[in-house]
Amino acid sequence: MPDRHALLLQWARQLMADDALTLDLISGDASFRRYYRGAGLVWVDAPPQTEKNLEFVRNAAALVHAGVLAPDVRSVDYEQGFLCVTDLGDLSLFAVLNEQSVSAWYSKAIALLPHLSRVELALEPFDAAFMARENSIFPEWLLGHRLGLALTDDEQALLVRTFACLTENNLGQVQGVMHRDFHCRNLMVCDGVTPETSRLAVIDFQDMVCGPLTYDLVSLLKDCYVRWPDEVVEQGFATGYQCLAAAGLLTGVDYASFRRHADLTGMQRHLKAAGIFARLHHRDGKSGYLKDIPRTLGYVTDVCARYDELNEFGQWLERRIIPALESRP
Repeated sequence: MPDRHALLLQWARQLMADDALTLDLISGDASFRRYYRGAGLVWVDAPPQTEKNLEFVRNAAALVHAGVLAPDVRSVDYEQGFLCVTDLGDLSLFAVLNEQSVSAWYSKAIALLPHLSRVELALEPFDAAFMARENSIFPEWLLGHRLGLALTDDEQALLVRTFACLTENNLGQVQGVMHRDFHCRNLMVCDGVTPETSRLAVIDFQDMVCGPLTYDLVSLLKDCYVRWPDEVVEQGFATGYQCLAAAGLLTGVDYASFRRHADLTGMQRHLKAAGIFARLHHRDGKSGYLKDIPRTLGYVTDVCARYDELNEFGQWLERRIIPALESRP
């Protein structure tokens, strides 16, 4: 196999006309991308077989044009899967959050949502077919590969009914551009270290689609990687509603409807995420995300307890799935 680091280094040296340039690894992530720093820029190894480089470049330009802080793409080699982008630093929102500051930081992040929703891009719709592909991840990877469960006909029917409810919810609300992974690890703190003095930049936006307006808000507030007290989350939903309504994006939508939309949208996302975390372990050898599955499913059971039509599914998770998960080493 080719030494991708050596090829990236060769490409970077040619671009910078500097044979002494070195690249220092910053990190990898849940994908197959690797990030390096050199000459004041970030160099990305993004294998074209697996990564959406065309979409990343297109979306970055649209975000910057819309006034959203994002990496500026300085150069790209689509054939090899190499990118050179501006450096937004190392300070993620995840690193600065605590119970005293989270509400202020989240208000700052929520203020980005009207701008994101109006980014001018022709994007794939988050439609029923799209959701069907996502919804298959939970039974295939968490229930099947991780837990080894064979579902009964009644359990299969319960899954079908539940996903139909969640799909109807997502299709029945206001639609707009959504980041699709809008959470504290994909927001970078720039130009300061407090909510009052800094700017937030978005990263990891190559999967943007057009879908339900509550999706990014619930991704932020019900984060798969960190859980905040209920009062913080509730305050965030109220702030999000006010922010989106003030931008003219929620005409005719009352808060109760908005809150239900967000809950069910989050449930669809969390079931998918739980499946993805299992897939990262079993398919990709990345086991660090297994610890996030209980938190992620906890959001699901909470939502199911709030809505009569989802009670049966929540009880099934608590009776059949969560104990099976807890018994796994």
